[in-house]
Amino acid sequence: MILNRLLQAVLVAFTVGLLTFIMIRLLPGDVAYRIAAGRYGYDVVDSAAAAKVVAELDLDRPAIEAFGLWLYDLVRLDLGTSLVSGEPVWDELVMQLGHTLQLAVSAILLSLLIGPPLGILAGLNRGGFLDRGLMLVSTALRALPQFVVGLGLIVIFGLMLNLLPTAGHAHGSHLVLPAFTLALGLAAVSAQVARDAMAEVAQSQFYRFARTKGLPEWQVFRRHGLRNVAVPIVTYLGVQFIYLVEGVVVVETLFAWPGIGHALVHAIFGRDVPVIQGAALVMGLMFVVLNAAVDGFCYIIDPRRRDA
Repeated sequence: MILNRLLQAVLVAFTVGLLTFIMIRLLPGDVAYRIAAGRYGYDVVDSAAAAKVVAELDLDRPAIEAFGLWLYDLVRLDLGTSLVSGEPVWDELVMQLGHTLQLAVSAILLSLLIGPPLGILAGLNRGGFLDRGLMLVSTALRALPQFVVGLGLIVIFGLMLNLLPTAGHAHGSHLVLPAFTLALGLAAVSAQVARDAMAEVAQSQFYRFARTKGLPEWQVFRRHGLRNVAVPIVTYLGVQFIYLVEGVVVVETLFAWPGIGHALVHAIFGRDVPVIQGAALVMGLMFVVLNAAVDGFCYIIDPRRRDA
């Protein structure tokens, strides 16, 4: 499994670097003008400033040569220097990665506190009011784009009730709305997975036999249901990380959260190629690491995987 993940990480690094490099080259507009505007401001940019940027950064270098140099630097774990700020990309991403991980971990924990418990209760009472209500709410949340959910939370809790800040990162309260925006989408899926898994387990012979022995319902669930329900929830959590990685870009931009997603958007506008490639690479590798953690946890809780 470890070797597989290492090979996957190498493939992700090459693919992300190649695709981001190609897409940046295909974007409309003059790269030198955009970089010069990011450095000096749009009001003072002229042809001389753009020419200076071209000469300083060797932007007239052939594309294949530029990509080859990026790969060479990547092998040496050097992501280069920002074309706009002049700072090493690693230094910029390390600080932003901490904010992104804080947001991502908070969203995952919130989603696990909301989704699976509701799904398990709905699965134990299939066809009931909670089951039908959960189906309606989770379907709606899965259908809504993340920026719509985020705007709704901003309007309700930020503008109407004036309970929480709507942007920034100065205090812990700034984390609440972006974390809940991501968590609600994740919880909508995990609730459905937990509901289906619990309904299937509750109808199994071993679970019904445990009930006939006279055990209290909570003991039946703890001894015979919890681990069987946890396996599909944790397994599907790996698929949800795609939603999480995509959502980080939208949510960080919407709430001005200074993470990698927010930096990626600004780098795209500024045509800061090293930052774009570095941010996309870190996000891709973060997805690989999270999936590896899910596989490891499933290996621990599911004895069938150890016996295979």
